[in-house]
Amino acid sequence: MSEATVLYEARGSVAVVTLNRPQALNSFTRQMHRDLWAALDRINADKAVRAAVLTGAGRGFCAGADLAEFDFEPGPDLVKRADPGPVIDQAFNPSIRKLMDVRVPTIAAVNGVAAGAGASFAMACDLAIAAPGASFIQAFSKIGLIPDAGGSWFLVKKLGLARAMGCAMLGDKVSASDAKEWGMIWDVAAEGQDCVQAALQLADRLATMPTTALVQTRKLLRAAATNELEQQLNLERDTQSGLGKTHDYIEGVMAFREKRPAQFTGE
Repeated sequence: MSEATVLYEARGSVAVVTLNRPQALNSFTRQMHRDLWAALDRINADKAVRAAVLTGAGRGFCAGADLAEFDFEPGPDLVKRADPGPVIDQAFNPSIRKLMDVRVPTIAAVNGVAAGAGASFAMACDLAIAAPGASFIQAFSKIGLIPDAGGSWFLVKKLGLARAMGCAMLGDKVSASDAKEWGMIWDVAAEGQDCVQAALQLADRLATMPTTALVQTRKLLRAAATNELEQQLNLERDTQSGLGKTHDYIEGVMAFREKRPAQFTGE
């Protein structure tokens, strides 16, 4: 029986999801998407999980799509058989949507190269920490395609149009340090520090915080990209009103008034 293409491990209140095709730099097959969905569903169903880390096995984070799954055998209907549209619609887009909607904060531990859609998966997480030697590559222009799995959206939102255009058109490697400076990721692990351990430390911190408020913060910040100020003010008001009914809001204020550490439950 072959090993699972995605591994799941619960470390206290943190779920660690590992893309597990190291021999192929964790490039995605359709089965791997299904295994990722199952892991994310498991997180959504387990209230004990308060944060999640996504990383890759071996020396790479994720090399995007496994091109070996595309049918380029010469013969009739080659163009139709090699069409990347169906796998994007049926696999990559659902994976990105599920990752961005998971019920807890997410951290990408980018342990090596994140190429093509692999970079999109790193950017789809709420925070990303890269190993010093990690790199990000928009390799699509080298095979006559465009950034997908949300790549064209993430790049512009995080980097601005000029840098997004350079990354997408030239397809050059972006180092971990440049990715941090440009706003593609949150941080780079210290030299000699395992980026997964760095991500776990951050996840442990997030797991003690008010989970519902963190996820609502994520939604608000995403909405700000397209909302006018008046829309955002109203959304903030309504979100605050909803959070005002939560345990963690009452506990947070009471702890502040009583000068003690708050004990958040995520509810």
